[in-house]
Amino acid sequence: MEIMALDELRDLLNRHARPDLRTPIENVLIFKAEHPQPPTPTTYGKVFAVVAQGTKRFALGNHVYEYREGQYLIASVDLPVTSHFARASPELPGLGVGLTLHQATIAELLLQAAPGDLPDLAEGAPPGLAVSTASAELLDAVVRLLRLLDHPRDITVLAPLIKREILWRLITSDQGAIVRQFGLPDSSLSHVSRAVQWIRDHYAQPFRIEDVAKLAGMSASAFFRNFHAVTGMSPIQFQKQIRLQQARLQLTATPSDIATVSRRVGYDSPSQFSREYRRQFGAPPSQDAVRLRGSATGTAG
Repeated sequence: MEIMALDELRDLLNRHARPDLRTPIENVLIFKAEHPQPPTPTTYGKVFAVVAQGTKRFALGNHVYEYREGQYLIASVDLPVTSHFARASPELPGLGVGLTLHQATIAELLLQAAPGDLPDLAEGAPPGLAVSTASAELLDAVVRLLRLLDHPRDITVLAPLIKREILWRLITSDQGAIVRQFGLPDSSLSHVSRAVQWIRDHYAQPFRIEDVAKLAGMSASAFFRNFHAVTGMSPIQFQKQIRLQQARLQLTATPSDIATVSRRVGYDSPSQFSREYRRQFGAPPSQDAVRLRGSATGTAG
């Protein structure tokens, strides 16, 4: 059953993949890579994603994860990662599908669940990212959702129903605690998520742990513990990741203005910025910026 579902999933993804990743089904994206990709900084938002072919690898802080065909990723917080398809070719492209998660939809499903249907949640926040093997039931629901791409008139009515089924399969899966905490507005994960969003919005500003903990509605010690559980990083390390990602994006547009970019993302010391940038991306900002600029204009690979 699972092998047949994966075969059909690959066929659907191959036929319906587009350069812009979008599909006619709201909040559903298709990923296709015909060559191994260099690790690229990105943000894993709140998403469920399945790999149907190839190997997707990503790094969060000092942790490296990968998921392969038949496995899925759950991301419940906007986290800065370095991600790429590590195994892909024109004959066997990397293929995957992603579904954006919405807190309100999950909260509605949790309210509809009968008492005793779900186990009690453990104390503390779960990790913000996890990888698991998809069950036959979950793969079947994903395939049925993508079959709608061959029957566009059915999408409006049937897609919302199948998405709800997918979410329920996730809620009752071995990663269900992540999805359930994401759907509960007063959970530890939701409190940390507010702090994550604040740091992302104010990444260039210095902050005190106590102040962000207060924003999250936690004591400083509980906040630090839960933040690390969710992100795999301390709040300061998380801020640094965001700063360096933003700097890299800005250097693509202005590769010669490194000092200004370093100040703009919150660094007082250009030398510290250069050291941390090189440690993160494997090259000093001046060299990396020229390479990125050339790649963006098609003059370099």
